[in-house]
Amino acid sequence: MNELTPHEVVKQLDRYIIGQDEAKRAVAIALRNRYRRAQLSEELREEITPKNILMIGPTGVGKTEIARRLAKLVEAPFIKVEATKFTEVGYVGRDVESIIRDLTENAVRMVHDEYAARVRTRAQVLAEDRLLNMLAHPQKKAANPFDFLLGKSSNQEPQQTDEEKQQLARRKDDLREQLRRGELENNEIEIEVEEQAPQLEVGGQSISIGDMMGGMMPRKTKLRRVKVREARDILIAEESDKLIDEDAVREEAVRRTEQTGIVFLDEIDKVAGHGGGSGPDVSREGVQRDILPIVEGSTVNTKYGPVRTDFMLFIAAGAFHVSKVTDLIPELQGRFPVHVRLKSLTEDDFVNILTKTDNALTRQYAALLEVDKVHLTFEEGALREIARITLRENETHEDLGARRLHAVFEELLEDVSFNAGGGDMPDVYLSISEQYVKDHLRAEKTLDTKKYIL
Repeated sequence: MNELTPHEVVKQLDRYIIGQDEAKRAVAIALRNRYRRAQLSEELREEITPKNILMIGPTGVGKTEIARRLAKLVEAPFIKVEATKFTEVGYVGRDVESIIRDLTENAVRMVHDEYAARVRTRAQVLAEDRLLNMLAHPQKKAANPFDFLLGKSSNQEPQQTDEEKQQLARRKDDLREQLRRGELENNEIEIEVEEQAPQLEVGGQSISIGDMMGGMMPRKTKLRRVKVREARDILIAEESDKLIDEDAVREEAVRRTEQTGIVFLDEIDKVAGHGGGSGPDVSREGVQRDILPIVEGSTVNTKYGPVRTDFMLFIAAGAFHVSKVTDLIPELQGRFPVHVRLKSLTEDDFVNILTKTDNALTRQYAALLEVDKVHLTFEEGALREIARITLRENETHEDLGARRLHAVFEELLEDVSFNAGGGDMPDVYLSISEQYVKDHLRAEKTLDTKKYIL
């Protein structure tokens, strides 16, 4: 993170989001301040909290994408939640503390994957040895535990002579060579896997009955018949779990959640009241008051231990078409000192989205259709016409921002997508021209007049 200056952060965000420079600068500064804070003495570090950000702007202009790409950039635990999913304490619905629990779960998965990558080489060696044993000795039926209690166990391996051991070693060497040459990938073997304990749904969370019993229940296993390539992945995962220190994973995950976690609270404007003294506004204000302690800094109990929220970065977002920022309770407003306004997208913005971003829809559709031997290219005039039609649709219908492009592309390429495919399909080279766009979209005729009829 040392090399990620605010300029570099903005440069990276520019690869995926067009425009919205004010919002990018705000999140870049917030990110750099985290690094600066980490370099201070512990005493001073405890006094400095993140300056949370409130993004104001219509849908589809990049609010969520900025937050998500920011978290991915620094590999920080991230969660996106809609404020409308939560209800005031005492009402049916999700409680706000579940935000932090879900964020911690994300951090645990992230750290576990990192640790698994570190031990993967060792796990592959161990998994290969187990795989060779299974190929050399087919899996026997799992023993009945009651047989041991009744003294009927006869599953003991017979003693091997030196010659039999040498034959087995030679067989394993031959199998190892075949395995590494990929000759056994489609062979089927029986492998013993752990059976998942039943799950209970409690308060919107799945809880394993085995975890509730504190691990007292014996682990049930079952035999699965799978191909060698699938068995290898299963065994690597099992060996990785054995090599990973789960306590270290949990400690690191909690630390990252507390110090680098990013929470994106979307649709915050939908829980803003309108100054009423009764009715639904009271419930909306209740949700805000429940969110407030999390944003201010509190401790939430999770199954991985207590998690502090004091140093997490909260990014709230809303269109604020109907309500205003001042409709939020003053305490919550004070916890989001940085306000940034995101602008509606222009025709030039749409052209840049289709040409300059790494994940441009033109590249996505070209890659999808290339699977069925259709090679798409887009002329500059076609992209300009698509941008013009998208802008027109946003002006005459609901303003969906860049999300409108998905609907436009689906309509534009509907015939091509439907007719492509099949074993006898020849290679087709299709250049999308401006005239092609006009013929297939006819924006002037797509105006939905029903919404204007009373």
